[in-house]
Amino acid sequence: MARKTFKTPDGYLESLPEERRAVIAAMRKLVLKNLPKGYVESINFGMLCYEVPLKRFSVTYNKQPLMYAALAANKNNYSLHLMCVYGASEPNRKLREAFEKAGKKLDMGKACIRFNKPDDLALEAIAEAIASVPVDKYIEYYEKSRSGEMKGTC
Repeated sequence: MARKTFKTPDGYLESLPEERRAVIAAMRKLVLKNLPKGYVESINFGMLCYEVPLKRFSVTYNKQPLMYAALAANKNNYSLHLMCVYGASEPNRKLREAFEKAGKKLDMGKACIRFNKPDDLALEAIAEAIASVPVDKYIEYYEKSRSGEMKGTC
């Protein structure tokens, strides 16, 4: 999808064709249901973002809120970004094992899971990953990653 500027998550959804809106709305519901308290939903980087607000933690390398998860309708697929599995060996391993156990093919980069429909995903594993890291722990994880202390745990 072409990058457009949207001011609200609802505006982002409304801009999508009906079929694509249904997929993003279903995944948004899953994210919001499992998102730990303290993260906020916003629009950033041209997608739905779930992030630590700047008023809670402002010491980020790019002066943007610290992204925890994100969801986007792309030109040829959808993407779900789960930053907690990036560089964290245990959450990454658990996610990969859950996909294998569910018989699902995981199309993932370092933190970006690409999919064509929600049925492509191990939804319980996605929900577990999203619910797994409280804001304070995520900030600590981020700070360690920036100082070089990170040892593959989240």
